[in-house]
Amino acid sequence: MTDYAARRTMMVDTQVRPSDVTKFPIIDAMLSVPREAFVPDRLREAAYLGENLDLGEGRVMLDPRTLAKMLDALDIEGDDLVLDIGAAHGYSSAVIARMAEAVVGVEADAALVEEAQRTLLEHGADNVIMQQGDLATGAPDHGPYDVILLQGAVEHLPEAIADQLKEGGRMACLFIEAALGVVRIGYKIDGRLNWRYAFNAGAPVLPGFERHAAFTL
Repeated sequence: MTDYAARRTMMVDTQVRPSDVTKFPIIDAMLSVPREAFVPDRLREAAYLGENLDLGEGRVMLDPRTLAKMLDALDIEGDDLVLDIGAAHGYSSAVIARMAEAVVGVEADAALVEEAQRTLLEHGADNVIMQQGDLATGAPDHGPYDVILLQGAVEHLPEAIADQLKEGGRMACLFIEAALGVVRIGYKIDGRLNWRYAFNAGAPVLPGFERHAAFTL
């Protein structure tokens, strides 16, 4: 029988802590949430690898280092309302739920939303609402949000998403810049996002966040 708890500890000790992520709430959450429960059955044995997991159709589950460093930079607090875009099977939302007051996860596929909500409840994440909808639309009915993060890369950030961030809130985006993936943290000040570099990472662009092609004659 696979000892997933031991793999979880190894993930934290070899991928998360060496990336200068040492805040107790993040470490505790990543040690507590069973990553293998939030992936397709075919990926359970690969759940703790230090790389993005291919979920199919151009989607991935972000590697533990990238998610942990995003959470570290966002500094989520216990009274925060968080929007988790591209939550897939719910792992990121389950981790965030242990740090925030509530989480709204968004996914486009209704069956995936139902599966993720069921798994989240099975593992005690009863402060997460999974909502079905277009990723680029977000979940405006539950906002505005203190924190927004995207579980994939961005070439273009829709105004609809930026508008759902509270004044004084922060957002983590993995921007594709030329051949590089750069995670930046945006702080909403006087109604505008001010971006600061955080670290480099890689992931496919989320549906709806592609750069618009320029029109030419």
